[in-house]
Amino acid sequence: MLTIEQLYGIHDSHTSHVSGERNGVRLQEPVAQAYIAMRSAALNDGINIAIASAFRDFERQRQIWNRKFNGEAPLYNDRGEQLDSTQLSIGEKIEAILTWSALPGASRHHWGTDFDIYDPTPFSSGERQLQLIPSEYQETGPCYALHQWLLKHARDFGFFFPYARYQGGVAVEPWHLSHQHLANQAHAEVNVNQLAEVLIRHEVAGSDYVMEQLAEIKHRYIDSICNADITSGDIWFG
Repeated sequence: MLTIEQLYGIHDSHTSHVSGERNGVRLQEPVAQAYIAMRSAALNDGINIAIASAFRDFERQRQIWNRKFNGEAPLYNDRGEQLDSTQLSIGEKIEAILTWSALPGASRHHWGTDFDIYDPTPFSSGERQLQLIPSEYQETGPCYALHQWLLKHARDFGFFFPYARYQGGVAVEPWHLSHQHLANQAHAEVNVNQLAEVLIRHEVAGSDYVMEQLAEIKHRYIDSICNADITSGDIWFG
């Protein structure tokens, strides 16, 4: 069981560096070992895997959130179309942020169980930059072969896609993998009262609206995920 500070991203003491990944890539040790085994199996099948982002602390998530709220980073709808933030109400702006970026304290990346994955080979020359957009994982995209391999094999290592399809909350994220057992444990520990206490202690843009809507935000953007279904064959989530 994670402490409150670990669960909401204040501390990283539950994570450690993932061997073979760049500096700063951290996961819980059992998750890291499962990932390393999956990475090795994929390589045997001619598929390269690397982690773009793993553990992300509260402060990093707060910076992302505040930049988007303050108009310093673009906002998109669930179809990936850029929005004019100056024409949005506070509620519409926060909804747009939540579609692609978690509320600080509410990110699955805080738990050390989730990570964003990609094939580094097409990006090795530096001519192409990874964007983490769905088209990169669709047919003709640079990470398509990786994604197809993961659909067949990720569950063998205990992973699933929590955002496999859009369900009215977080947009589709074909790059986001979650360790089923440990992530489910962490998810069950998250509650509105604790999250509210964490948010009160830190400066988060739009906090008045967020606090009023926190229960609905939890329901729509934290709890509404595609759960792994081991009975459904290769497409085994949700």
